[in-house]
Amino acid sequence: MSTANSSGSKEVVTAALLVIGSKILSGRTKDQNIGYVAECLTAVGIDLKEVRVVGNEEKAIVDALNALRHRYTYVFTTGGIGPTHSDITADCVAKAFGVPIDTDPRALAILHEWVKTTGAEMNKARLRLTRIPKGADLILNKVSGAPGFWIGNVIVMAGVPSIMQAMLDDVAPKLKIGIPMLSETVRADAREGDIGMQLGEIAKANPGVARELSVLRSTARAQHECGAARPRCTEARACKMRGGGHVGASTASTIKERLRWRHRLVGKRRSLLDLPLRT
Repeated sequence: MSTANSSGSKEVVTAALLVIGSKILSGRTKDQNIGYVAECLTAVGIDLKEVRVVGNEEKAIVDALNALRHRYTYVFTTGGIGPTHSDITADCVAKAFGVPIDTDPRALAILHEWVKTTGAEMNKARLRLTRIPKGADLILNKVSGAPGFWIGNVIVMAGVPSIMQAMLDDVAPKLKIGIPMLSETVRADAREGDIGMQLGEIAKANPGVARELSVLRSTARAQHECGAARPRCTEARACKMRGGGHVGASTASTIKERLRWRHRLVGKRRSLLDLPLRT
């Protein structure tokens, strides 16, 4: 279990997301987790590098896990930890790590309490939810009781969006974080073809700043090391959506230095330094 580092660390922290579910691949279920996970990880300074989608097939899951966990700081998985016969993610994670899997007393106690509170029946299907690979830590689930788990650098969460979000919220404060990404958007009122070459030149001259170009606007994104306390994922995501990031007014001048670059649009030059920076 790779836990949080100090806020002063400049380590590059990377992640992959493995979406597990044949229903996703068939189109019967529409994924609602990728965007949420991406926003949350970006907000806390973790660089999501890759997303894979695999069906409920043992070899595909095990092979993907082994490839991704050796390549990135973290691997997050969604899906396949429910009570049905097709929910095989926990078994596949155990196989990938070469450890046994069995009923976990901690998970069983949590489920017993949930059953007692809700009046649900403790049956064989629900008991499947307590099977956890040996050596894993539990991830709390405030929505439906049954926990996810964290083993090595692999974080295993449910596929149901509300449950996945609760699990990610429980995990977020324990993650190592890198340098959060700050962004500033300039409305261009131009088509991509009009300014594509100019933006390419700017990107080449400023390798530390990434640019995402869409019709009518361009966004500059630069890394900024911030000493602010790390919020839970829902708080970080809400702050990002408000446009504030995790930045205090005292750091505004530093951020502007990191975002210093010339923005050329339709024959005009405009600096990001001329734009108001939300704090």
